[in-house]
Amino acid sequence: MDMSVFDLFKIGIGPSSSHTVGPMVAGRRFLLECGPLEDAVGVEVHLYGSLALTGVGHATDKAVILGLMGETPQDVDPDSVEDKLAEAELDGVIRLLGAKEVPFSAATSLVWHKQSTLPEHPNGMRFVLKLRDGSIIERIYYSIGGGFITAAGEAQNGQAALKDVVGSVDDVVQGAVPFPFDTMRQLLEQGRRHGLSIPAMLRANECVRMTEAELDAGLDRIWNVMRDCIAHGLVTEGQLPGGLNVKRRAAKLWRQEQATRCTANHLPHDAVNQVSLYAMAVNEENAAGGRVVTAPTNGAAGIIPAVGRYYFEDCRPTDPRRGIREFLLTSSAIGMLCKKNASISGAEIGCQGEVGVACAMAAAGLVAALGGTNEQIENAAEIGIEHHLGMTCDPIGGLVQIPCIERNGMGAIKAITAASLALKGDGTHFVSLDDVIETMRQTGYDMQAKYKETSLGGLAIHVVTVNHAAC
Repeated sequence: MDMSVFDLFKIGIGPSSSHTVGPMVAGRRFLLECGPLEDAVGVEVHLYGSLALTGVGHATDKAVILGLMGETPQDVDPDSVEDKLAEAELDGVIRLLGAKEVPFSAATSLVWHKQSTLPEHPNGMRFVLKLRDGSIIERIYYSIGGGFITAAGEAQNGQAALKDVVGSVDDVVQGAVPFPFDTMRQLLEQGRRHGLSIPAMLRANECVRMTEAELDAGLDRIWNVMRDCIAHGLVTEGQLPGGLNVKRRAAKLWRQEQATRCTANHLPHDAVNQVSLYAMAVNEENAAGGRVVTAPTNGAAGIIPAVGRYYFEDCRPTDPRRGIREFLLTSSAIGMLCKKNASISGAEIGCQGEVGVACAMAAAGLVAALGGTNEQIENAAEIGIEHHLGMTCDPIGGLVQIPCIERNGMGAIKAITAASLALKGDGTHFVSLDDVIETMRQTGYDMQAKYKETSLGGLAIHVVTVNHAAC
């Protein structure tokens, strides 16, 4: 397995890892690979398939421009984005990598190919740099989910698809890890052979790349961003951008929850509401273009933070910081398996690959943090995915709002339920995680394209049809 926990958990901005984070990374990488830009006189970006069909709702246009400016998802200030874009449009120029000025207008320099797809993935991009002598430099990239990108041909050639937010394959250490695995069966066998837990093996693998102190600092930073995202979402009200006029709900519902906690009106199941609100708060932040962590995608970014906070605050851990680190390491193992053996791209296999995978990751992480066995961890992850099989990706208006925000709330509750079921058993079960991941892959490839992040089917088209009929 050539992935790291920090490939699955990347700090970025909303609203989409595949439509926002990936294209931003691709734009920057393209220019870095072009070499010196002194002779550049123009740039064009062609967007295909799902990126073209739902790109405006997912802020793909803004992300690409920011990437060409040299911005990265983890460092760009979300509050500065609109000003940067407005300045470029007003001036009619873009500063490539923050330096070389060339003429640019989003209306003419971004080309949307809504009826075409490129061969390797539904999320395709073609970048064209125009040079003074009339020649061009052209590259094709694919945003394959979770902020990962590949250049044309890399996947077929077996090269690592771990182009992270700094955009360089050299940043991925390909050294041998002590506990290699490509399937859950292999990981369980490694655990039995060496008498180690899944988080312990993941920790050892990560320490090939970095020291333990660096690993813990990185995990703590990821958790702090997740926790801060929840906190901000629980106090921020207003209307989400994009034209659907969707109002934020998490803050108001959170106040109501706090007000009734110590009253006779507080019902036992109200405790469940808190977890849902944690997840919804994150995904409202994501929909607003705020700072989030891909977990493993932006569209499913609320589930793992919500379950993590539930563990941290409600499960009475003796060492919560250590537990959160094990939670994240274990979650990442499940995400790696799903990405390698299926997909985490809604445009490729539907929302089962986003919310379904995030649910499985959170369930497994919670079991690990609570001291469950490796077999119980596997069982929890399998339950989490199994009950999302076939879930479509059908965002209304191409926005990561409806039904995405509520799906995160439901996914977090399912994760806790899956963990509870697994912890009450001995780890034996009928369907293996490897089998359910393969089922998810096959289901996704059998799914019609209109149900896979194109907004051409499902809730997206039904709600539009109904609303038009009412007019």
